[in-house]
Amino acid sequence: MCLIIRKGLSYDDVLLVPKRTRLRSRSHVDLRTKLTKNIRLNVPLVSANMDTVTEHKLAIALALHGGIGVIHQFMSKLDQASEVRKVKRSMNNIIDTPYSVPETNTLKDALDLMETKQISGILVVNSNFKLSGILTSRDLLFQEDLTKTVAEVMTSREKLITGSKTTTVEDAKKIFKQQKIEKLPLVDGEDRIVGLITLADMKKQELYPSALRDEGGRLMVAAAVGVKSGFLERAEMLLEAGADVIVVDIAHGHSDLAINTITEIKSHFPNAEILAGNIATGDAARELIEAGADGLKIGVGPGASCKTRVVAGAGVPQITAIIDCFKVAREYNIPICADGGLKESGDIAKAVAAGAHSIMSGAFFAGTAETPGRIILRDGRRFKQYRGSASVAANISRKMREKNNTKISDYIPEGVEMYKPYKGPVSETIKYLLGGLRSGMSYCGASNVEECHKNAEFIEMTSMGYKESRPHGLSNQSY
Repeated sequence: MCLIIRKGLSYDDVLLVPKRTRLRSRSHVDLRTKLTKNIRLNVPLVSANMDTVTEHKLAIALALHGGIGVIHQFMSKLDQASEVRKVKRSMNNIIDTPYSVPETNTLKDALDLMETKQISGILVVNSNFKLSGILTSRDLLFQEDLTKTVAEVMTSREKLITGSKTTTVEDAKKIFKQQKIEKLPLVDGEDRIVGLITLADMKKQELYPSALRDEGGRLMVAAAVGVKSGFLERAEMLLEAGADVIVVDIAHGHSDLAINTITEIKSHFPNAEILAGNIATGDAARELIEAGADGLKIGVGPGASCKTRVVAGAGVPQITAIIDCFKVAREYNIPICADGGLKESGDIAKAVAAGAHSIMSGAFFAGTAETPGRIILRDGRRFKQYRGSASVAANISRKMREKNNTKISDYIPEGVEMYKPYKGPVSETIKYLLGGLRSGMSYCGASNVEECHKNAEFIEMTSMGYKESRPHGLSNQSY
């Protein structure tokens, strides 16, 4: 038995000591950082792999602002791969494999495909798989007879402006300007489709200059896998769909299951970037890194919808967990992601100061327009569901999907379910969080994440210090 009892500190136990800063404005703080050894982020925000938080809509929105979303694993591997593809196809320099339909298909067939893939136009091919035309929302205007063939309504090949394999994005910009078109199909010498450049993608690139994109100009996305049977097949499918990071998702990451999963994935897919966790100690950090982890997820029990520390009595307060893991991870030049326990933007600054390169949260993003689920009205107010992955509701959903016959009464939940007030578009939440983070880093005299790691100094608070830190001594009386 270990008789030495250490003190563990959480976000509310500490403050950042203000340091001299050379910055003229907090807007000058550089938030670029790392998620894994080889994956960089433009801002240190990661949305949690929870079934009420991250699917393609939130992952797209977050990547447009420079962060990354982790598509949850609580769906079939086919559906999860489809979610990844939706993110990867939402923004491109050049679409390598654009969707197409045969010219003999009905308008209904084409419309169904366009709705499923969430696209406004689709290329049309003939029986020889050569470009035959294009069907756009303009062609479909006022069309009531959906039994017509695509060929009857489409803009035919003779009227199309096309490019070739050698057409660049800059070439396309000039063509769009001169020809007043919105889509430029690329064809080879035999008129077979080899790509597509769209005006919509170019507009997104100008509107979101900080978007997190891969070498092909596509938005970046992560996806989670479990540690039980089938994880290897799921990982393979996700990587083929374009996932940039595989997140090994287990509540207790310092386990043989997690270590074996990391080792297996790295063995079969050596180029895969793996973010692994969750852990809370330096020993765990070392073992996961030596197993092949490229990034670490820190946090056992701090989440808003988690009650592991109550049910199991296990965990490490988050500031201490981050510091302990950072001491080991920096020996290997491996970045860490602080997962959970964050209530305000100032907590993000504290996490980064303690050694985190990024933060993961479900609670920050829960309730936004881009999260899965319907808006629920209660007493005239709008809410969205938010639940921990270890909650009863999440496990019932998982059992139904997996056709698992285990009695739900045998399950001891370590998570809760709640309803979060509807927040509207996530962009406002992101703006608030990043503004607070920049302010916190500037108080540390830091202009970037690495400087924050070096410069930051914490001071421990008493309960009265915590009380003093909150708005107090105010009344409703106006002066």
